[in-house]
Amino acid sequence: MEFALNEEQRMFLNMFRDFAVKEIAPRAEDMDHEETLPPDMLQKAANQGFLGATLPETYFGAELDGVSYAMLIETLAGASMSVAVTIAAHVSLVAMSILEHGTEAHKEEWLMPMAAGEVLGGFALTEPDAGSDVMALQTRATLEGEEVVLDGVKTWVTNGGIAGLFLVFARGPEGVEAFLVPRDTPGLTVGYREPTLGLRSATFHTVYLEGCRVKLANRLGEAGGGSVVAQRAMDRMAVALAAAGLGVAADAVEVAAQFATERVQFGVPIAQKQAIQNYVAESFIEIEALRYLVYRTAWLIDQGGDASADVAVAKAFSARVARTVTNRMVQVMGGYGYMEDYPMARKYRDARTLGIVGGPTELQFVRVAQRIFAGRDVEIVP
Repeated sequence: MEFALNEEQRMFLNMFRDFAVKEIAPRAEDMDHEETLPPDMLQKAANQGFLGATLPETYFGAELDGVSYAMLIETLAGASMSVAVTIAAHVSLVAMSILEHGTEAHKEEWLMPMAAGEVLGGFALTEPDAGSDVMALQTRATLEGEEVVLDGVKTWVTNGGIAGLFLVFARGPEGVEAFLVPRDTPGLTVGYREPTLGLRSATFHTVYLEGCRVKLANRLGEAGGGSVVAQRAMDRMAVALAAAGLGVAADAVEVAAQFATERVQFGVPIAQKQAIQNYVAESFIEIEALRYLVYRTAWLIDQGGDASADVAVAKAFSARVARTVTNRMVQVMGGYGYMEDYPMARKYRDARTLGIVGGPTELQFVRVAQRIFAGRDVEIVP
């Protein structure tokens, strides 16, 4: 792979940075405190092509390559990880699942409105007793002629509060299946919003399915093929989350380094203290290592083939780097880093999320171990 960005990628990166600085950063603290994500911000993102980032131009998408998309999520996360995760869930989990597994009718109906920001995607996989274990789903899909009746409860539904279309996973006669369910479908009720430590501007809701009828034609992928749809979606999202961790860590160092040049103690800026220099330098080294890992993994996915273990490595390492770096930068800023009036507290809370969402770090370790022990006659299971 080429390690240097090409001219188009550099152009994209400048556009991403311009949007993050002008549109997101000035509002990030208010959004976090108010726990809202203003619709006008998402519409502005759609106008820039971000909500159709990786979709083909046929569907009004920007058709970004994997590395450019990773840079988009990285840059947005530097300003607000809530915004980055909201857009990544819409694109990586729902829109790309429709593009990869949907029929032509699905694509024609949904992808252009999704790219335009008219419809946002929500991902409904997790249940009270089924998260990482997809095979433990209790939501049922009962076939009745040319319709399917969905019954169950979904928790931690990403974008639940703002989604116009849900990708719902349920257990049908032939195994796990995936269905496209519009928000206004009778029997679908968006319920409780989960209060969270971080990602306060993103929405995670419980969704109830009670006699929710959709056409059998709304099934995404083959009968019993829902686990494949889910795994592919989660792999894409894991890379996006790894990029988000890179963005929040890198921006945390920028914020803390600027603070260290202005904060005076014992007669000199604290940036002149070796302890502060060590915190910043060690963090920078980890961030650069993560950057190449994220970009390489995004590139590998673009090449096709199975990159699941590489995805797991990137996701797990990003969660660790983001958590460790933001923790150090809180220490660099001292009491100011701990205050909600400064952005570091938000970055610290948001970074902690990465060890949980999109598959916990412990599950990523299992996937890496499976690769290591492959062919050694040892069964590695969660």
